Formats: sequence, structure tokens, C-alpha cells
Amino acid sequence: MVISNYERMIQLSDDVFSSRTDPDQLSVNENVMEHLQLIHPDTLSEYDDGNGPVCWLLCIPTTLDLMTKFIDQTISERELYELTPLNTKYEAIYLCSALLLEEFRGKGIAQRLAVTAIENIRIDHPIKALFFWSFSKEGQKLAEKLSRLIGLPLYKR
Repeated sequence: MVISNYERMIQLSDDVFSSRTDPDQLSVNENVMEHLQLIHPDTLSEYDDGNGPVCWLLCIPTTLDLMTKFIDQTISERELYELTPLNTKYEAIYLCSALLLEEFRGKGIAQRLAVTAIENIRIDHPIKALFFWSFSKEGQKLAEKLSRLIGLPLYKR
């Protein structure tokens, strides 16, 4: 039986992140996706090659105060999401996750999605910093490259 790209993306998410078993991580479901869209329409991005999704990207704009608390580990990822206010000017973007099916890696797909999302968020908000929590060396490399391309400082938890 052939597994769809969507099913493979769900499995990849489960393999990389412990969001289903770690209460401090953000577990993305329909309610979370709806709320993320209220924060900004470009929080969630997807690349579909015509056979279903091959890349999912999540960037969360937030305040510098919440960024600092997250970096300092005084709040969790879930709390960062829950405490991010609506209808305010955001100054930082949390590079939350980029999931890409293995055979599509190294083609710039996640980078292009992220640059577009960050640029679109910057149209509406005075973004001064990017930050991330690394789960892989590839994720860290992507965050570092985005920082250089966008010209914003990068902070790591």
C-alpha cells in the first residue's frame, strides 16, 4: 500500500518532535491552526508538489519580551504560543518548525517558504529578531541561513 505525502508528513512530524507526549511543545491541531491564522496569515506555509504536501513550515510572530522568556527557558513553546497576544505589533519571529520529506531536501524549498513568510510578516510588523529551538543540525543551518538572508539577528534557545 502506498503511503500518501500527507501521511508521510504526519509521520515525519511525530518522528522529529515529541509534541504529542511533551506538554511543553506546541501540538498543532485544527484549533491551533485557526488561532495561528489570527496571529498572522503567514504563520503556516506548505509546499505541495502536486501529489500532496512535501514541506510544512511554521513561523510564529511574537513580542521581544516573550522571545526573551522563551530563550531564557522561563516559558515553554506552548506558553509562547498561548501568551502571544493578538492585534499587536510583533517584533520577533519564532522559527518553530520546518518539515520536509527527505527526497525534497537540499532544493531550497523550506528556505523559499520561510523567506516568503518572514517577508510577508515584516510587511505588517516591525520585526527585529529571529529565534529558534534546534531539533536537528539541518534546522539550525536553515535558521542561520535565514538570518543571513533576511539580515536579522538570530537567537537560539
